[in-house]
Amino acid sequence: MLATYGSFTAILLAAGCVGQAVFCICGRRSWSWLAPAVGLAGITAVGWATVRLPGDGAGAAIAIGLLVVAALAVIWGRVPGAGPALLGGAPALVAALVLASLPFIVERRFGILGTGLNPDMSQHLFVADRLAHGESSRLVAQGYPLGPHAVAVAASKATGAGLVQAFDGLTLAIAVSAVAAPLELLRRLAPWRRALGALLVGLPYLVASYLIQGAFKETTQALFVLVFAIALHQLARGSLAGSGARRWLGATPLAVLAIGSVYAYSFPGLLWLAGAAGLWAIAELVAARRLSGRSVAAMVSAAAPPAAAAVALLAVAAAPEVGRMADFASFETFNPPGAGLGNLFNPISPLEALGIWPSGDFRLDPGDGEMPAVGYYVGELLGLAALAYGLAWWLRRREWAVPSALTVAVALYAYAHFAGTPYQAAKATVIASPLAMLIAVRALVSPQQIVELGTVRGAVGRTRTGASGVFLRWQSAIGTLLAAAFCAAAATCTVLALVNGPVGPASYSPALTGLRPELRQGSTLVLASEQLLDDEHGRDYVVWELRGGRVCVQAEGNEGGPVPPGIAHVVTGSQETPPFAGLELERRAPPYVLWARHPAPTEDGPCPLIATGGRANPAGD
Repeated sequence: MLATYGSFTAILLAAGCVGQAVFCICGRRSWSWLAPAVGLAGITAVGWATVRLPGDGAGAAIAIGLLVVAALAVIWGRVPGAGPALLGGAPALVAALVLASLPFIVERRFGILGTGLNPDMSQHLFVADRLAHGESSRLVAQGYPLGPHAVAVAASKATGAGLVQAFDGLTLAIAVSAVAAPLELLRRLAPWRRALGALLVGLPYLVASYLIQGAFKETTQALFVLVFAIALHQLARGSLAGSGARRWLGATPLAVLAIGSVYAYSFPGLLWLAGAAGLWAIAELVAARRLSGRSVAAMVSAAAPPAAAAVALLAVAAAPEVGRMADFASFETFNPPGAGLGNLFNPISPLEALGIWPSGDFRLDPGDGEMPAVGYYVGELLGLAALAYGLAWWLRRREWAVPSALTVAVALYAYAHFAGTPYQAAKATVIASPLAMLIAVRALVSPQQIVELGTVRGAVGRTRTGASGVFLRWQSAIGTLLAAAFCAAAATCTVLALVNGPVGPASYSPALTGLRPELRQGSTLVLASEQLLDDEHGRDYVVWELRGGRVCVQAEGNEGGPVPPGIAHVVTGSQETPPFAGLELERRAPPYVLWARHPAPTEDGPCPLIATGGRANPAGD
């Protein structure tokens, strides 16, 4: 527990300091709730640039530490009012930390998130271990973005935590940063409205569902996209950065977020941000065009210097990654026959992005869980009503940034759905979810609950008929009822997802994965402790680590006698004597020992083949 929350604290404090320093450099003299996300983007890039230096990952920890020291020097005395602002947002942040910790609280231990749902954390731990020792791996060679892995390695070195706890701390920091970001738009609301709105936006159902899998890459990109859209909104209103001589740096936070996307999500991450910025710019120009041609010219003239500076910064910082981005374009995820469903049962509904899906497993179809199918459909209708309500609220106020980002997100989902794979489409849905929730929730929790539907409300308001009076009397009540129903349902679904999060082993060693090449022939029996199997979802963890071979797992304590029929290898803990007669010591790979049967059986043996591309299925075997 201490290692997990120590890593979380180190990452969040580093990100907050670095992000606020970026805003100070741009001339802003007030605290920004976007700072943690901007800072996380910055340390992601710095971490990857330095993690392979000599020192087993210490280079990344030192580089990020020096960056934090420099950031503190920049912000010291330049952010008056930061204390009261932080106190005002503390309830939402504490609640976010508690909610994100629910898997650990329910399971009553800290370990690998998602074991039993998604075994990908095994690969992330393996490649992070390789990075920490200056070694290469398949993911490094294929251009896979590894910035978050570098941050985890740096946190591990800085705090002394294991990689499992460092990744858990990173996951918690992402969740809290995502809840912090909406506070920037909700700061004028009453404290309970502000906290409720921020939690619903930062931890919607799908984001929570990916959090419990340890899927930090999708939640990181969802965070960057959400914060980028909010930053565009503030940029349009002149409140993102300072004014005066530093106006040409006004878009720098956007550039830092884009840099973080490159190193966390590779080139696909830029598509979300570039598309959102492009569509928003078009919407702003069209709105200005309605006023006069001079307005358009003035807008372009004012926007050109900060836009050019941001693009230049992005180009310089992303240049070292261009070759790896090109390599990543051929990664198996982008190959429809390769990725396929991934760990999904079926393609998921895009309406899950609206935050209401009454199931502890987002992969289940309507009616497959405890809730009847009609409950899902009612939830979807409620989510659509809330989204429509929110869109009318935003567009009536001519606030184009977040709706533009959601429009691009829908387009990218459509591309993934029709030209990609269900696995890609699910990722796109997760990334879009906070945007959809922000549009709905900000309108619903605002005190001005009456949606001003343009001339419709105006026309009704100008009449003196009985019908108009009924409309005006009931409109506020309908808005209040919609807000209460949507917020309650969305919050319930988020909690339902979080309490169903499996937590696996607390320790990790690449040694088990290192045994795979020696276990290709015949069946392998793994003897594990009852605690690992019964309490830590250890069977899923073990068989995935040994994927590519035939693997059986059973509890320790049934040893003795001859080797079970058809078994060619046995893997045990660090014991000195063979568990069965007829075994010889093959290899020690602490904390494991590999025993081999001589002579080796010629048949495949009784154990099932664990496919290298398989995914855990709690509903099956």
